[in-house]
Amino acid sequence: MRSPSPRTGAVAALTGALCAAGSLVAGAGVLGAPAAHAAVACQVDYSVNDWGTGFTAAVTITNRGSAMDGWALTYSYTGNQQLTSGWNGRWTQSGTTVTVANESWNATLAAGTALQVGAQFTYSGANSAPADFAVNGTACNGGTDPTDPPTDPTTPPSDGTAPELKVSGNAFVDSGGNTVRLRGVNRSGGEFACVQGNGIWDGPMDASSVAAIKGWNVNAVRVPLNSDCWLGLDNVDAAYRGANYQNAVQNYVGLLEENGITPILELHWSHGLWTGYDSHCQTAAAECQKPMPDAQYATEFWKQLATAYKGDTAVVFDLFNEPYPNNLQVMDYGQSWLCWRDGGSACTGLTYEAAGMQDLLDAVRSTGAQNVVMVAGSSYSNDLGQWLAQKPSDPTGNLAAAWHSYNFNYCKDASCWDQQLAPVAAQVPLVAGEIGENTCGHSYVDTLMAWLDGHGASYLGWTWNTWDCSSGPSLISSYDGTPTAYGAGLRDHLRSAR
Repeated sequence: MRSPSPRTGAVAALTGALCAAGSLVAGAGVLGAPAAHAAVACQVDYSVNDWGTGFTAAVTITNRGSAMDGWALTYSYTGNQQLTSGWNGRWTQSGTTVTVANESWNATLAAGTALQVGAQFTYSGANSAPADFAVNGTACNGGTDPTDPPTDPTTPPSDGTAPELKVSGNAFVDSGGNTVRLRGVNRSGGEFACVQGNGIWDGPMDASSVAAIKGWNVNAVRVPLNSDCWLGLDNVDAAYRGANYQNAVQNYVGLLEENGITPILELHWSHGLWTGYDSHCQTAAAECQKPMPDAQYATEFWKQLATAYKGDTAVVFDLFNEPYPNNLQVMDYGQSWLCWRDGGSACTGLTYEAAGMQDLLDAVRSTGAQNVVMVAGSSYSNDLGQWLAQKPSDPTGNLAAAWHSYNFNYCKDASCWDQQLAPVAAQVPLVAGEIGENTCGHSYVDTLMAWLDGHGASYLGWTWNTWDCSSGPSLISSYDGTPTAYGAGLRDHLRSAR
C-alpha cells in the first residue's frame, strides 16, 4: 500500500525496583497528572543511546499495581542534560527535573502492562543515569547501575518465544518441524514518519499496543521501513535517523518476539528519482514509493539490516514493498519482469540505477543471514504471473512469494487467484503481505481469506493505524484494538483461526 505520505553510542540500562503500593499523592506542578488516583506499584527501565554531546533516552514504565487512568512520570538528572524533543508522551523539563505525561491515546495503563516513551537530549560532561523515578507521585526507587556490557544494536537479543522459521517445500516450519502460517497485521509508520520529520513511528509502539495486537490472535506483524532513515542520510532529522532509528526498530522487534509474534521487516520507501508516469514524488529521497529499489542505498540497507538480524531467524525479511516496473510505460511486460529480477540495464527507460530482486537477495545472503526472505511480485505486488519463471536464485532455499491484494486491484477474484496464485502456493510459501479494502467493510477480505486458508497461505491486514478506513484502509479506530467495521472482519477471522 502507498503509505501517507550514524553513530552507535553505548547503551546504559537502569532498572527501578518495584514501588510499594499505597495511596497516591500527585507531585506539585506535574503536567497532566490525573485528578483521580489509584494505588501505584511500578517498575521503570531506562536506557540511552549516547554519542558524546547528546543522547536519546528510552523509558519503559511497567504497571505492577492497579489499572491507571492517566499517568505522569517524573525524574531528575544530576548534570546539564537538556530536553530537545520527545515522543509517545508530553515531555517538559524544569531545571533538572523531567516530566512526561500521557497522551490521550495511551492514558490507560492496565495492570501488568508496560509502555515505552522516548526523548532526545543534549549535554556536556557527565551523563549519569537518573535514579529517582516516580509515577503519579509514587517513587519507583531501588535502581542499580548496570553490570551487563553495552548492547550492540547489530546483535539484537531474542528470547526465542517467536518461532525460528525456515522453508520446507511450500510451507514455513519452526525448529521442531511444525508448520507455521503467518496471520496478522501491518504496523505502518516507520516508512514515512521519520522522513517527514514527525518522529520514528505513527502512534504507540509499546508493550500495551503489542498486547492489543496480540489480542486479535495475531502471530505476525509486518513493519514497513525507510532506507534513508535506517542509513542515517542527511535529509532525515538527526533525531529520527541512523542509530536512533535502528534502536527503535530493535526495541519493537524485541517486543514482538517476547509476545510470540513473528516480525516481518520490509523495505517500503527507498531512494531513486522517478518523475515519469505513475510517479509519487519529485525527489530522489526516500519520500514515497518508487517503482524499483535503487542499486546504492537499497542494497546497503539490506546488508546492514541482514547483518543486524542474521543471528535471529525468528525475523523474516520482505525485500521491497511494491515493485511496479510494468506500470511505467517504458518497457513491455516481459522486459519489466527482467527488470524486476535483474535491475540495472534490464530496467530500460528507468532514470536511476535499480537493484533487482536478485541483487537485494544477494545482499542479504552475502552477510551469512539464513532468514526467510519474502519477494513481492510486480504491478504493486499484485501480479505473480511470472514469479515462478523469474524468481531469484536462493542458495538457502528460504524463499517465499509475497503478494498484495485489495478490492481495487486487477487480480481480485477467484479465477485470477486460481490462475496466478495457486501454482505459486503449490511450490513455495505464499504470503499475502497486505490485504484490505476501501469500502470500510470486509466482504472482500472475507472471501480472500477463505481462499488463502484453502491453499495454506499466510496473510496480513493493512493496517494497524487509526486512519480513515476508506483512504488507509485502517483496521482500528483506537490503539487499544477497537476495530473499524473493516477491521472487525479480520479480527473475527483471526480469532476463529486454529
